Amino acid sequence: MKAAVYYQTGNPSVLQYEDVADPECRPKGILIEVKAIGIQGGDTLNRLGGMMASKPHVVGYQASGIVREVGNQVSDRKVGDRVVATMAHGSHAELVSVAASSSYLVPDSLDLELAAGVPIEFGTAADCLFEFGHLKKGETVLIQAGGGGVGLAAIQLAKRAGAIVLSTASTDEKLNRLRDFGLDQGINYKTEDFVARTMELTDGRGADLIVDSVGGKTLENSVRALAYRGRISWVGNAGREGPANLGGLGQKNAQLTGVFLGAEMGVNAERCREMIERLLADVAKGELQVVIDQKFSLSDASSAHAYIEGRGSFGRVLLVP
Repeated sequence: MKAAVYYQTGNPSVLQYEDVADPECRPKGILIEVKAIGIQGGDTLNRLGGMMASKPHVVGYQASGIVREVGNQVSDRKVGDRVVATMAHGSHAELVSVAASSSYLVPDSLDLELAAGVPIEFGTAADCLFEFGHLKKGETVLIQAGGGGVGLAAIQLAKRAGAIVLSTASTDEKLNRLRDFGLDQGINYKTEDFVARTMELTDGRGADLIVDSVGGKTLENSVRALAYRGRISWVGNAGREGPANLGGLGQKNAQLTGVFLGAEMGVNAERCREMIERLLADVAKGELQVVIDQKFSLSDASSAHAYIEGRGSFGRVLLVP
């Protein structure tokens, strides 16, 4: 099969399009013919400096496609099923082998390309808001980096839950587009102090909940923008910023929770499965939207990664084999 691989970590140029051996279908697994790959922020971070399971390494957490083969211990999947799957690595390829339990049936009415932008994005957003963020109707939530996959999902889910939704983005154009997905007030972090603006928009109180996927100094400032006894769901270091001084949490008796959907999938698998199946159904019904910004050929994975790192994307970037 063809795959986007690398032999050492580094910038997007390390990605090469090569022939590699087909993966084997394991007894409790399925083999998927990949139709769409939803590139995750973690994919770019792993390519930059993460662990490599092999050389060459195939990076990637999520892909959708058609089941080509089923392991002899699998009874709930069959050849021809339309699925989206999560994995530790391997999505940037024409074929991927995953545990059957890591796959989700895609509703007939949902396009496979849209499905490739659901489990991690919407599942992470839902956990940040509800499972760990304890968001309630009428509360104010600030979502950092609203134009990303998790940010767009979080805006929609928070608005649907009756929250007042604030979000940051790098351009006024992105903020204007986010209004179509439920944004109440946007903050351009390039031209505005998001802490001061959040305080202004909340009459000096601060946000009840902040979803922060940026980390570093942005996370430090998220603490400053937080209400007394507020909560932060911290879901990554997409900004690759320096370490944060979080001493201000104590002064506000505030809570900071690190959120990682992958760990939750392992420990509380059934809860996560039910949640993701509901989210897929909601997208299929049109109640939630997956936004596809750009599609790149799998052979051009390096350009896709570079495009994402340029921070100009709005929504998900896909690779198509």
